[in-house]
Amino acid sequence: MTASTGETPSRKRVLLKVSGEALMGDGAFGVDQKTVERIANDVADVVRGGVEVCLVVGGGNIFRGLAAAAKGMDRAQGDYAGMLATVINALLLQNALEREQIPTRVMSAIHMSSIAEPYIRRRAVRHMEKGRVVIFAAGTGNPFFTTDTAAALRAAEMECDVLLKGTQVDGVYSADPKKDPSAVRYDQLTYMNVLANQLNVMDAAAISLARENKLPIIVFNIGEPGAFGRVMRGEGAFTQIIEAA
Repeated sequence: MTASTGETPSRKRVLLKVSGEALMGDGAFGVDQKTVERIANDVADVVRGGVEVCLVVGGGNIFRGLAAAAKGMDRAQGDYAGMLATVINALLLQNALEREQIPTRVMSAIHMSSIAEPYIRRRAVRHMEKGRVVIFAAGTGNPFFTTDTAAALRAAEMECDVLLKGTQVDGVYSADPKKDPSAVRYDQLTYMNVLANQLNVMDAAAISLARENKLPIIVFNIGEPGAFGRVMRGEGAFTQIIEAA
């Protein structure tokens, strides 16, 4: 199943959520520099097309607080460690984007003025209006909230037209397609479909926040070169999550 290639609404400002795992490439841990550079190239192409882009990056390729908590670590401390991992990934993406001649700012929800600007909504909006890519790091700055929730929050604050989640599969499936070959990919879902069927795409807080703000979500495979640009044109395979018609 492939999404329609018909006309899509013009997207002036978008938020791209990049999972930490997407930065691993074919590795099992850490960062693959070529993958970071490819993703930065894809983002740069969209920016050069006149779209204002901001990003939220995860940190699961370096440290995952929930997994550490399962092994006995204090959950809040584990989440703070995970937030620092997102800052590392944000700096790597910033470097790769600036090598593409794209002006970029990292804004952190945790104060660390030596390496990133503090998150201030009006300043972030101004950066985007000037054509800069803004990378939001450190999640929401609070433990117990995922970077998916941070992505939905920042997209709402930035008044983005759409939230795009770049994953390692080309949309939302009825089951894990890597484990179940009979899994079916959905072209379109409603927020309530995702919540009621407990589909593993984003946590419930992120989906609910998007629903409250009528923020469309598009899930696609960021591992495919050029996929970000194709999705922006309404091409290729992806899943769109919207309110019921």
